[in-house]
Amino acid sequence: MKEERFSEIADRFSGLRVALVGDFCLDRYLEIDPALAETSIETGLEVLNVANVRSQPGGCGTILNNLSALGVGTVFPVGFAGEDGEGYELMRSLGQVGCVDLSHFFQTPERRTFSYTKPLVIESGQSPRELNRLDFKNWARTPPSVQERTVESLNALAKRVDAMVLLEQVDEADTGVLAGGVLDALGQIRRDNPDLLILADSRRGLGHFPSVGLKMNREEFAVLTGETAGLPLDDLCAAIGRLATDRGQPVFVSLSEEGIAGAKPGKAPEHVPCLPLRGEIDIVGAGDAVMANLAMALAAGAEVVEAMRFAMAAASVVVHQLGTTGTANLEEIRPLVCAH
Repeated sequence: MKEERFSEIADRFSGLRVALVGDFCLDRYLEIDPALAETSIETGLEVLNVANVRSQPGGCGTILNNLSALGVGTVFPVGFAGEDGEGYELMRSLGQVGCVDLSHFFQTPERRTFSYTKPLVIESGQSPRELNRLDFKNWARTPPSVQERTVESLNALAKRVDAMVLLEQVDEADTGVLAGGVLDALGQIRRDNPDLLILADSRRGLGHFPSVGLKMNREEFAVLTGETAGLPLDDLCAAIGRLATDRGQPVFVSLSEEGIAGAKPGKAPEHVPCLPLRGEIDIVGAGDAVMANLAMALAAGAEVVEAMRFAMAAASVVVHQLGTTGTANLEEIRPLVCAH
């Protein structure tokens, strides 16, 4: 891509308004110093002392961090947290991101805050060692009153934003933000606003989503379509094109070391290879960086192949950021996109 074309697309990011809809969670890291270990007088068991606690938004929050790194104008998080300590921390963390408007993100006593608590043993000269994770999740269905409040926000934002980005992080159906009533409302928004970009990703698969744009991995594509997971690349691209045409929406499939493939309805599918790796890598956060860049490039007027070049460049930046859930900014992405 030429520098001029990159700038034409990227310069529009600062004017974009995005609704980021789905499961925001709190990633909390407990840094344990083994030198401070004690023995409990009451139980005789070893006591692990936490020397430092750090928190950051996870789930949709990771996409938010990537949107912020890209310089997106305004992001409206749409979702909920509980009225608990983790909810307080999550709200505070979200509020510290400069591009965020929190008017459609709320706390409710009917839910607990989705949280991943990660104990890490920190020893000098060694990589952090993660112990068993402690998760806080909602196992009951999202109450109708919470869904209704979310639907009200979506309807209010549908005419105000340039794109809606959806992420379902929960494992159990109907326990998160994108529960049945909310998905029904998104289907109606899709019908009422045919030109609005709506792009979705879900760790549970995407078969229950309305006719919105989809981003998934190769295995998820195989489950959704019934195609063989090991299809040759040309056959896979053709199948992606068929799915996009059948749904009337763009479809993107990440292919690990083979890059990414995607198509718009009625258009020939495109493939962009993965950029070369440079030594040790850490894939945490790469999928969220891909999602953010696909959505923003498309919202800014990029063609499918151009959006996938942005996405692959961002993934390359993030996988080389070791030991962290990384992000990629435009100055890091630019040389990688413009070199190919």
